[in-house]
Amino acid sequence: MTLGDASINAVQAKDLPLGGVRVLELGHYVAAPFATRVLADLGAEVIKIEPPRIGDPVRQWGEQQNGRSVWWSVHGRNKKCVTLNIKHPEARPIIEGLIRACDVVIENFRAGHLDRMGYGDDYFRAIKPEIVICHVSGYGQDGPHRNRSSFGVIGEAIGGLRYLTNNPEGTNDLPPVRVGVSIGDSISGLYAAIGILAALLERRPCGRSIDVALTESVLSLLEGALPEYGMFGNIRKPMGGRIPTASPSNAFRTADGGWFIIAANSDQLFERLCGLMGRPELSGDLRFATNQSRCSNSAALEEIITNWSSSLSLTALEQLLLEKDIPGCRVFNVADIAADSQYLFRRMVQEVDDPLLGPVLHPGSVPHFVGSDRRVRWTGPEVGAHNSEIYGQMLGIEETALEGLIDEGVI
Repeated sequence: MTLGDASINAVQAKDLPLGGVRVLELGHYVAAPFATRVLADLGAEVIKIEPPRIGDPVRQWGEQQNGRSVWWSVHGRNKKCVTLNIKHPEARPIIEGLIRACDVVIENFRAGHLDRMGYGDDYFRAIKPEIVICHVSGYGQDGPHRNRSSFGVIGEAIGGLRYLTNNPEGTNDLPPVRVGVSIGDSISGLYAAIGILAALLERRPCGRSIDVALTESVLSLLEGALPEYGMFGNIRKPMGGRIPTASPSNAFRTADGGWFIIAANSDQLFERLCGLMGRPELSGDLRFATNQSRCSNSAALEEIITNWSSSLSLTALEQLLLEKDIPGCRVFNVADIAADSQYLFRRMVQEVDDPLLGPVLHPGSVPHFVGSDRRVRWTGPEVGAHNSEIYGQMLGIEETALEGLIDEGVI
């Protein structure tokens, strides 16, 4: 293993909001690294610590090109990657140097894991009192379940989302479906980023400790499910593609086998849809005259709409609703996304040259700041790519000393 030399022509982040903020990531897998990707996209200098040689396990996830994960190109983008065995005694002075140089430290080990290693909040604050510390864990840093193992899927299940992501009860005997991405991890990562931004804005001289739980992050998204249970004892049920509070709003089959979302759930939009279907009398039908009555009779209404939509192609249906200004769209797959003119115009889909992989499609940064062009400053780098820059240039460790640390398995 070499010291690492990131030969990356990095675009400066001075025109981005977080330019000048430095974040130390002690993260792995998805949650904390997702938070730091957001912060890095906004201009923060993120220093990601990984185990020597092997790096973050996500480097091996998903489809591979030349033995390298294509997802890593996005997941690790705009970050400076260094290697460090934080369990090694000689890692401690390096950690201390990094803490002094950073404004934020974020981790997503099991609750209390870093503390047991001697890297608790008190340790960090003794080095730099104003440091912002963000913990992301399955159940939070305290409570009776704090020591339980967890991943994003556990957060989704205990947060109540997995129960709801299914077709209505009695329609099949399949397990509740996953939404298709690591949504529990990503949501907790977003909350971590929000908490960090709030703490940086506050600028307390004694810093802040932030505690983000995957379970709580998911639970916070359940709209009125909890108050409705508390008030009425109602347990919200899986609804498939329907929205329980608005109708019609669902995906409908087309003649060519596609799925098309129709969201004509105000009275005016529904009346317009009825005219488009050649069924103007439906808007006066007592079963469908108001949103509340339509929600109570969704099955009957959706059967009528399906009989109409299934006689039209996806493109024809799309054009008809567009002309009548009724909210509707085809259900996009990733190929649709990559070809979409709106995404391409706003550079939310962009081709980035990854020196390790070649051209790779990346999503743009969110939120978009007017005046910035959503450029990816660099793609996910090799393991230890920035060892020389961070340890040598920033911390001032001489090259011979770094070589010794490599030989001893510290970096």
